Amino acid sequence: MKKVFLPIIAILLMTTACNKSDKLASGIDLKNLDTIAIPGNDFYQYACGGWMKNNPLTGEYARFGSFDKLREDNLNQLKELITGIAAQTASNGTIEQKIGDLYNMAMDSTKLNNDGVEPIKDDLKRIASSKSKDELLSIIPGLYLSGVDTYFTVYVDADPMDSKMNLVQTYQSGISLGEREYYLDNDTHSKDIRNKYKQHIINMFNIVGDNATDAARKMQAVIKIETRLAKAAYDNVKLRDPHANYNKMTIADLQKLVTVIDWTKFLNALGLKDVKELSVSQKESLIEVGKIIETELLDNQIAYLQWKLIDSSASYLSDNIYAEQFDFYGKVLSGKKDQRPRWKRSVDLVDGVLGEAVGQMYVKKYFPPAAKKRMLKLVSNLQESLGDRIKSLPWMGDSTKVKALEKLGAFYVKIGYPDKWRDYLKLEIKRDSYYANIKRSNEFENAYKFAKAGKPVDKDEWQMTPQTVNAYYNPSTNEICFPAGILQFPFFDMKADDAFNYGAIGMVIAHEMTHGFDDQGCQFDKDGNLKNWWTADDKKQFDERAKVMADYFDGIEVAPGTKANGKFTLGENIADHGGLQVSYQAFKKATKKSPMVDADGFTPEQRFFLSYANVWAGNIRTEEILVRTKSDPHSLGRWRVNGALPHIQAWYDAFGVKEGDSMFVPLEKRVSIW
Repeated sequence: MKKVFLPIIAILLMTTACNKSDKLASGIDLKNLDTIAIPGNDFYQYACGGWMKNNPLTGEYARFGSFDKLREDNLNQLKELITGIAAQTASNGTIEQKIGDLYNMAMDSTKLNNDGVEPIKDDLKRIASSKSKDELLSIIPGLYLSGVDTYFTVYVDADPMDSKMNLVQTYQSGISLGEREYYLDNDTHSKDIRNKYKQHIINMFNIVGDNATDAARKMQAVIKIETRLAKAAYDNVKLRDPHANYNKMTIADLQKLVTVIDWTKFLNALGLKDVKELSVSQKESLIEVGKIIETELLDNQIAYLQWKLIDSSASYLSDNIYAEQFDFYGKVLSGKKDQRPRWKRSVDLVDGVLGEAVGQMYVKKYFPPAAKKRMLKLVSNLQESLGDRIKSLPWMGDSTKVKALEKLGAFYVKIGYPDKWRDYLKLEIKRDSYYANIKRSNEFENAYKFAKAGKPVDKDEWQMTPQTVNAYYNPSTNEICFPAGILQFPFFDMKADDAFNYGAIGMVIAHEMTHGFDDQGCQFDKDGNLKNWWTADDKKQFDERAKVMADYFDGIEVAPGTKANGKFTLGENIADHGGLQVSYQAFKKATKKSPMVDADGFTPEQRFFLSYANVWAGNIRTEEILVRTKSDPHSLGRWRVNGALPHIQAWYDAFGVKEGDSMFVPLEKRVSIW
């Protein structure tokens, strides 16, 4: 079950920097370059053209870039750990038994194919046997706990207005295509996706035993309900507004808002007993859920819940149903050609279910303690640089600067791995069926999350496992987190100089810091509360400057006839912009007393920007461009380079970019925020 809520803002990268750069290599791989391209016309092609040529897309990938390559390397490390455990006999109830049995069941294609769709048949029958809407409603909590996403979702996280306490919250959900626009837009691509989705639903119902007539009828019911949910859902731009997504109320008020659900009974069934209040994140969406339950035929809702069960379980059943799932979501939606090898899917699954148990083993083998120390030093340098930039901002008043510096100083920094690890004692892994284990693992995970309701927020808890190739900023806890998985080559190179490491991992760290001051993060104070700390004039200045960036990216054509969404990607674009400015300033300050020399034909300043661009090197299919433009708050890799650098004066200076070059932007039209 994916988490799509506001609090976590991630980037997909990071690591440390080093000193004594005059004795180190440049870090630049000349094979990554396309020197025929002109830097001022297409810097992405210039810096990454060689990498793209040497790393063509395989059928397994819709997009493959530098951090995907690191993930592949990481996956092989995890495979070595997990398969080593799975080959041994372990005592029942131990972590080793749970890891080994889960991996072996995921790999056992003979049993999976013999079981077919039998593991979900009882749940399908239970849904079909509902004689009333009340009876159907009583089934939904159990489905949710076992990992089946239906009309809406429920989660527990920090209260945006009282960040020290956890609050029960609802969130819009229930559409299998993920993005509301696929149901509503009438361009040729969206219509084609909808038509193929309809056939996919029919095919899946056929596989689980429905005849052609019943499958077609159920498909129509699914499309009708999901389209209603899509129409009521907030779009991705509105979802980025924390005030619009906060509606705290008592259970009694919620009962008046959506009367068809007995909320006390519903929440009790989830294990959320004695809940007095919660936040309805998207009120209009939940109101529409109530109307759907009241007005749609019982048979239509049975078909919908059956579909959600089939859709969520397909990856854990026989090869034929997984193949149909991949044909639509992989081939049609993303343009992939081939399924991922079974071993990769199995390693990922074990990693997802027993993440911190695997992580504990991972850091012991692959993450040296010295790396954590170096990261802390680099973070400190970059915090100092961001502080210097805040102090010198010409558009921000003194009182707001004081608050901004207080927030920066209050950053809670997490490096490598947590100080305390999760306990998986109550998670049962048995040798009954792969799907049954997935159900139990989802129930275990939901019980763990729901147990936090009404309790103080644990700031030491991590939102990512140590082996994750990613990083994040969480405004509710004002924390920046850099897991061990990404603190390695090619984003950090111990043998490379500061120009390389500040341009790559340094920028990434500064990116996460800047999230605390992007269009979302700037609305949270140093304690993580959704509370204004700006003067009216300073906030107006910020919004006007942010609009320049949103408008700029709105004008970028990412595919023929398709423009980027500058408002949706605004937070990430601001973080890239600020990250570049902060990291470049820190790099220059760090090397001021010992100026660096040219290497491999490039100045230190040029190598800084080349290493930044190489972070985003990658190839991507057109289908995936269209998917990500609708669903991903990050700009595409090409535009994190060609869209960001034209607003950085140091880049112009480094490469002699001048008026007349394609990427040149007049000074008065450039973004200037952090």
